[in-house]
Amino acid sequence: MSVPSSATVPAVEARTLRRVFRASRGSPEVVALVGIDLRIEHGEVFGLLGPNGAGKTTAIKIFNTLLFPTSGEARVAGFDVVREAQEVRRRIGLVSGGENSGYGILTVRECLWMFSQFYGIPGHEARPRIERLIEVVQLGPQAGTRINRLSTGQRQRMNFARGFVSDPEILFLDEPTLGMDVTAARILREFVLEWVRERAGRTVLLTTHYMAEADQMCDRLAIVDRGRVLACDTPAALRRSVEGGQHVELEVRERVPGAPPANEVLGVAVAWGAPHPERGTLTLKLRLPDGAVLGGLLRALEEGGWSVQGVSTRETSLEDAFIRIVGRGLEDAEAPS
Repeated sequence: MSVPSSATVPAVEARTLRRVFRASRGSPEVVALVGIDLRIEHGEVFGLLGPNGAGKTTAIKIFNTLLFPTSGEARVAGFDVVREAQEVRRRIGLVSGGENSGYGILTVRECLWMFSQFYGIPGHEARPRIERLIEVVQLGPQAGTRINRLSTGQRQRMNFARGFVSDPEILFLDEPTLGMDVTAARILREFVLEWVRERAGRTVLLTTHYMAEADQMCDRLAIVDRGRVLACDTPAALRRSVEGGQHVELEVRERVPGAPPANEVLGVAVAWGAPHPERGTLTLKLRLPDGAVLGGLLRALEEGGWSVQGVSTRETSLEDAFIRIVGRGLEDAEAPS
């Protein structure tokens, strides 16, 4: 079998990829993927960002040969995930958040060694790699502890290390920091970025519910919902695509009794935030329109009978872009169709 050249084929590619589930005969179909197209290049950290049920994990499972597509085509490292599944498996690694993998009677070190042998890693390569990974995930004191005696967070860190044991060409991270504390998650994110930079061509496909994680790690990302790719670009470009001025938050107090509503005074759409009864103020949130000057809005408020007690501004975030594209936040319920 000829091996595709990494210089000519993408790391991961999907063409009109579709997946339909049916629980039993006569039950309605659930369409998890609606003919998606993706192209991920070698050396990228690529993210899939979307609400629950968007199709992220289904796509990951197809790319990992754990699910067959209903129709369409998926290739990993140039190999078809259905017809050449064995070639795909030689080149990939997978870390899933919340996964309970390994054998409880084995220790952390024994479990990692076992997985290294599944992949046929020579002992002289496997041993130092395992020790380095144990150090990275900060499980040195637990290296000789049986897995069934680890905490949930410690088991997840071990699962994370297991994904790197084979030194895969393409690594799939499905919610990898789920259930981890903030410090552990930060260390592992930094390790992934370092690992990608260490050798040309290493590729990561990440699914996550953490907006900041996607923004920090991903070279490009696709926003998916209801089995469709709604947008695909760099985080910076996605932010720019929905920009319309700075986000402004004002703390205001009614200075003149019976003053007109602040939104009428400003002439722009506003949202009221939480009141501060101890200070007798309210929070006012708005986006500064193109061409508008913040100083002019502040003067208009003062002249309209409102006293401005505090001002803060921020640039458009990835979350702002996500909400504009999808129509709701990551944790929000889906709107009725």
